[in-house]
Amino acid sequence: MKSLVLLAILAALAVVTSCYESHESMESYELYPFINRRNANTFISPQQRWRAKVQERIRERSKPVHELNREACDDYRLCERYAMVYGYNAAYNRYFRERRGAK
Repeated sequence: MKSLVLLAILAALAVVTSCYESHESMESYELYPFINRRNANTFISPQQRWRAKVQERIRERSKPVHELNREACDDYRLCERYAMVYGYNAAYNRYFRERRGAK
């Protein structure tokens, strides 16, 4: 009988601990959980937006050589197919290095 009462108490404690709802995720109970469209862009100031655009332009101008090679290979269908099997470096060397007179 004592073990039955102890088992019932342990079961009740297990139910209470497993059904406990923490208040860490109360955002679902908020009245307005999302930001409206007008305030959506206020997280980034106009100056930060301008800096990001400038950095993106700089990155576009100064691309690494392997990326330029890959883009050239992507524009040519045979090179792209060859790259799927042997890799972009081998495909670029096969289709474009010989044309430019490089070794």
